[in-house]
Amino acid sequence: MKVVNNQLPSFHQSADILLVEDNAGDVRLTEEAFKDGQIANTLYVVNDGVRALDFLYQRGEYKDAPRPHVVLLDLSLPRMNGDEVLQKLRADPEFERLPVIVLTTSEAQHDFVRSIVPEADAYLEKPIDPDDFIDTVRTFESVWLSVGWAEERRE
Repeated sequence: MKVVNNQLPSFHQSADILLVEDNAGDVRLTEEAFKDGQIANTLYVVNDGVRALDFLYQRGEYKDAPRPHVVLLDLSLPRMNGDEVLQKLRADPEFERLPVIVLTTSEAQHDFVRSIVPEADAYLEKPIDPDDFIDTVRTFESVWLSVGWAEERRE
């Protein structure tokens, strides 16, 4: 599990974010985007679906893991894909309101994913260009987290 902390002025509410992503390049870009972001946050990273559920259910090495405000979930994961993770979360009353944002790799996949994974709260396209990717993460941060949507949805 990787953790990236970002300390910013106290007038911003902090957020615990779980990134479920097995692509090391995408993890690095996400960490970079949050590091320079607008909101104090802690980014936790796991690289497969089984570890995501272990983190959320505080099992094994994640027994002291915090309850995230939002989950950023890639669908193409080893051991258990993101769709299975999301279905398990939505079937559990403890997690049915946890905000989950599915990460897609293209606009075409975005539309397809929306049709097969309706349980997601939102979808974010992962652009190929690194600068565009960072901009996407920063937009997510400023729109979703700064307005307190994740906290309202979680409660």
